Amino acid sequence: MSMIEKVNELKNKKQEASLGGGQLRIEAQKAKGKLTAIERIHKLFDEGSFVETDSFTQSRSVDFDMASKRKAGDGVICGYGRINGRPVFVASQDYTVLHGSVGEMHAKKITKTIDMAIKTGVPMVYLFDSDGARIEEGTDVLASIGEFMAKQTMASGVIPQISAILGNCAGISSLAPTLSDFVLMTEKTSYMYMNGPAVIESSTGVNPGRDDIGSALTHTSLSGNAHIYYENEDKCIEGIKDILSYLPDNNLSEAVKVECNDDPGRASDDIYEVISDSYDMKDVITKVTDNSRFMEIQPEFGQGIVIGFARLNGDSVGIVANNPAVNQGALDMDSADKAARFIRLLDSFNIPILTFTHTSGYIADAQQEKKGLIRHVAKMLYAFAEASVPKINVVTGKAIGGAFIAMNSKSIGADVVYAYPTTEISIMESEAAANVIFSKQIAQSEDPTTFRKEKVDEYRQRYGLAYEAANRGYVDDVIDPAYTRTYVISALEMLKSKREDRPNKKHGNMPL
Repeated sequence: MSMIEKVNELKNKKQEASLGGGQLRIEAQKAKGKLTAIERIHKLFDEGSFVETDSFTQSRSVDFDMASKRKAGDGVICGYGRINGRPVFVASQDYTVLHGSVGEMHAKKITKTIDMAIKTGVPMVYLFDSDGARIEEGTDVLASIGEFMAKQTMASGVIPQISAILGNCAGISSLAPTLSDFVLMTEKTSYMYMNGPAVIESSTGVNPGRDDIGSALTHTSLSGNAHIYYENEDKCIEGIKDILSYLPDNNLSEAVKVECNDDPGRASDDIYEVISDSYDMKDVITKVTDNSRFMEIQPEFGQGIVIGFARLNGDSVGIVANNPAVNQGALDMDSADKAARFIRLLDSFNIPILTFTHTSGYIADAQQEKKGLIRHVAKMLYAFAEASVPKINVVTGKAIGGAFIAMNSKSIGADVVYAYPTTEISIMESEAAANVIFSKQIAQSEDPTTFRKEKVDEYRQRYGLAYEAANRGYVDDVIDPAYTRTYVISALEMLKSKREDRPNKKHGNMPL
């Protein structure tokens, strides 16, 4: 064959590979309201920047008539390109090829792609759409999936990893997205579960329905396995881009600073109207951030704590805040888990942590106590104490007992702690403390109600005011809430050169 003939043969092979499982299956994919694997890639990457790798990889299996079912690419499109000018690697599963099932070579392609992302120090994006492992390939599949997940683990904390579930993600394959830093889902087409409804029914006699165990709503609000769900694939893909914009390329670089047109010295006098005994902390956060923007992460899960990304004077920051609108900001299992995971992500990728504290303590719930509330809160405290990035805490309201310690207090390593003049910082609520300390006097007084009120006020004035904590150095300054933005930006600028050593060790034993 001549060179021209060979080039034409190559073009034909690439054209055939681009059709995946064929036109009929592509049409079936679209009938479900889903994009194809390559369409997702083209929407994700800058126009013309995507370069496919390993496009001719095929399954080696011949059993169960697999030889006749082979397709070039083996059901996953891998490669690299640019997203808003930044290099990113991707693995996009193709449901039109054997239902996106993960075979030996399919998994090896993804592993190879992750390896290149680690070597080059750029983020990795996974677009999942698969019914699970390809059982026709036996133990070869198990081995290759294990290698894939081991490589994900090696990449963790080195490069950002973002997963989007854009169809099914079942069985052992469901472990892969949860090993990444973020899991995004779509409202009506995403399902993720270890055991599907049929498997559960065969074991228990009850079919729970896949919406009940695997939907986007289930995983973003109940299980916490996913972070955000979107109305459709287009919005989900934009969500990937939004998250990437706040992250650096790798653990040795810093997030891109963007031009800021919001005055660092801007005052927010209307913040006075927000602060009360019960308010939505997001209303405080948006008074402080650049252009009042805040990208909340896991908004439906563990709602006692708010987490997310924002910018201050153009710099990326991660925010962890109690939400007094939910149980007065009391810490519970889900909110502590949510915060701990996010804190560790921020520390992994050199993103400063800004905390807003208003908590009445720990949730008073017998069931949570039985299920390990102590361990879950300890997990969050551990994450804060372990983090070596700049850490700033703004105490906006009550900060009571051990919950105050756990919320990035000075004693566990916060670099700068500010407090509003209305703040109450105490070992316990003033009312409860007075009842304990002055119980006999209250009982013996002529007017217990009046006497108790006097003692509550006495305790609050003696031990609960922000000034008392400032006197002892637990708070660096008591500030005018209107100028929170100015103080925080100034502290962040000062902390940019922060260096903090840790003892030499393989790793700590976090109370997981």
